[in-house]
Amino acid sequence: MFFLFLTNLRSIRRIFKDPSVSSLHTRLLSDKEKKPNWNTNSTLVLTNPILSLLEKCNNMKQLKQIQAQMILTGLFLDEFAASRLIAFCAISDSGSLDYCRKILTHFENPNIFSWNVAIRGFSESEDPKQAIFMYKRLLGSGTRPDNYTYPLLLKACGRLSAFWMGNEILGHVLCLGLDSEIFVHNAIINMLSVCGGLECARQLFDKGCVRDLVSWNSMINGYIRNGRFDDALKLFREMGVEKVKPDEVTMIGVVSCCAQLEDLSLGREFHKYIEENGLTFTVPLSNALMDMYVKCRKLELARLLFDKMHKRSIVSWTTMIAGYSKLGFMDAARKLFVEMPERDVVPWSALIAGYVQCKRAKDALALFHEMQSECMKPNEVTMISLLSACAQLGALDIGLWLHQYIDKHSIPLNVAIGTALVDMYAKCGNIQRSIRVFRDMPKRNLLTWTAMIGGFAIHGHGEVAINHFEEMIGIGLKPDEITFIEVLSACCHSGLVEEGRRFFAQMSSKFDLWPKLKHYSCMVDLLGRAGLLDEAEELIKTMPMKPDSVVWGALFFACRIHGNVVMGERAASHLLELDPNDSGIYVLLANLYVEAEMWGEAGKVRMMMRQRGIEKTPGCSLIEVNGVVYEFIVRDKSHPKNKEIYACLIQLDRQLDLVGYISSDLQVNLT
Repeated sequence: MFFLFLTNLRSIRRIFKDPSVSSLHTRLLSDKEKKPNWNTNSTLVLTNPILSLLEKCNNMKQLKQIQAQMILTGLFLDEFAASRLIAFCAISDSGSLDYCRKILTHFENPNIFSWNVAIRGFSESEDPKQAIFMYKRLLGSGTRPDNYTYPLLLKACGRLSAFWMGNEILGHVLCLGLDSEIFVHNAIINMLSVCGGLECARQLFDKGCVRDLVSWNSMINGYIRNGRFDDALKLFREMGVEKVKPDEVTMIGVVSCCAQLEDLSLGREFHKYIEENGLTFTVPLSNALMDMYVKCRKLELARLLFDKMHKRSIVSWTTMIAGYSKLGFMDAARKLFVEMPERDVVPWSALIAGYVQCKRAKDALALFHEMQSECMKPNEVTMISLLSACAQLGALDIGLWLHQYIDKHSIPLNVAIGTALVDMYAKCGNIQRSIRVFRDMPKRNLLTWTAMIGGFAIHGHGEVAINHFEEMIGIGLKPDEITFIEVLSACCHSGLVEEGRRFFAQMSSKFDLWPKLKHYSCMVDLLGRAGLLDEAEELIKTMPMKPDSVVWGALFFACRIHGNVVMGERAASHLLELDPNDSGIYVLLANLYVEAEMWGEAGKVRMMMRQRGIEKTPGCSLIEVNGVVYEFIVRDKSHPKNKEIYACLIQLDRQLDLVGYISSDLQVNLT
C-alpha cells in the first residue's frame, strides 16, 4: 500500500447533502472549464447573509473583513463556509494562493472539496509543483482523495513533464480503484501523452473499459502535442467509423493539424464539415480556422472569417496581425493593431516580431518604446524579437539596455533568451560578452551552439568555431543544416579550405544531411577566396540544383578579388539573367573592368545602365549614438546636423587623399 486511508464520511456527506453544492464541486473542478467561476447559486450560500456577501467579494481586503465576521459568529468553524473562503483564495482572479495555504493550515478539518479546490489553484499556478505538496498534506490530514482529486494532480504532473511523479500518482489511483472513473481515465491519457508516454496512452485508450468523447479528444491532442499530425487525423477518421460525433474541441485539433501540415484542401473540407453538421463556431474554433488559412497563405479567407466573427478574442486579432506580418503586409498589420479595442502583450509581441521578420528593425524598436509608454510589460517573446532587432541594426547600446532590463525584471535566462543574447552580442561586435552569456547559460540547445559558432565565424575565429562545433558533437547534439552553414562560413572567413571540404563532405556521409544552395554558396565562396576559381566553377556545374544569385555572386566576387575577368564575365552574365535590374551587378562588373584597365568595357557597362534606365542604388549606412540608431543615405541631408556631418566627411576625404587611398568603388561614376 502507498498510504493508509482515514475516511471522514461525515464531512463528505455534509458537503454533498445539498445537490447544488454537489454540482458546484463538479463545476469548479471539471477540466472542461479552463477558468472556472468560483461563485455558486447554492441555497446554503444564498440564505446566509455572510456567505452571500462573500459571493460579491472583489479583493483580499474584503475577504479578510468577511473572514473576521465569520470568526466572530462561529461560521468559520463550518466546513462548507470555510471551503467558500478557500475557493475564493484558490481560483478567483483576485485571490491569493499563499492565503489559501494559511487557511488550510489553521482550519482543523478541511473537507475534500477544500483540498481539491486548493490543489486546482496550485495546479494552474506558475508553480504547479505546489499542487503535489498540497496533496501530501491532504494525505497527512486523514482526508480521503476522490475522483476529482487525481485529474488535478495528473494535470500538474503534465505541466511539470514529471513522468515519474505521474506514475506515482497513477499507483495511488490504481490502489483506490479509481482508474475506471471517466474523469480520471481521461486525465491519465492526457498525462501520459504530455510526459512522453504516448504509446502507453494509446494502449490505455484502446483497452480502456470506459471511453467518451473527451477520451478521443485527449488522444488526438496527445498526437498533435507530439507532432504526430498524421496519426491524429487517422484517429479522427476512426472516430467516424466508431460513430462518435466530434465536437468543437475535436475540430480545433484536426484543423490545427491541417495548419501544421499546410494542407489547405483538407482544412477547407473540415471547415465545410463544421458548417454542414451545425457545430458552433466558437471563438477558439474560429481562431483555429483562421490560423490554418494564414499558414496556408490564404489570407483573404482568414480575413473573411475574421470579419464574420460576432465576438473576437485577443487571439483572433493577434492571429490576423501575425498573418499579415508573415506575408509582409506590415501596414495592414499595424492598421489592424490600432483598431483593436483592447490589447495585451501578445499582439504587441506579434507586431514587433513581424517588423523584425520584415527587416524593419527600427520600426520594431520604435513600437517597443510605444509599448513602454502605455505601461505594457514585455514578455519573453517580446524580448527575443527586440534582441533580434538589435542584431539586425548592430545596436549594441540598446542590446545592453535590454539585457539589463531582463536582469532587473528577473526574466529567466532560459535557452531562447540566452541564445538571442549570444546572437545579438556577436552581431553587434562584442564577441566577449557573447562568450560570457554562452558560458553562463545553465542549459544550451543546438540553436545556442549554432549561434555561438556563427558568432566566432563573423569575427574571423574559424578555429575556435570548429572547436565548438566538435565539442557540440561530442556532447551528443546532432548538427542541422543551419549549423553547417555557420561552420562553413567560419572556414570561409578564416581561409580553412581543407576543413571546409571535410565538413562539406561529412554533411551527407556522417550526418545524413544533403547540401542545399546556401551550403554550396559557402563552398564556392571558400574556394574562390582561396584562389581556387576553377574548382569553384566546377562545383557550380556539378550542383544537383540550379545555382541562384548567391552562388554566382560568390564566384563573381572571387573573380574580382583575383582579377579573373573572363570567369567574372561569365558569372556576371548568369547574374544578369537572374536579375537584369540589379544595379549592383553593373557597378561591380564595371569596377572589375576598371581594375583590369579595360576602360572601354567599363564605359559599355555604364552605357548599358543608361539605356536600360537602371540607376545605382543609393548607399546606406547605420550608426548608433547614445542608444539612438541613425540611418544615412547617399546625398541625404535630412539630418538636423547634416552640415557638421558633411564637414567631417570632407575632412576625412582630404586625410584619405593625403595617404594616397582611392576606393575602387569610386573609380567609375555610374550615376
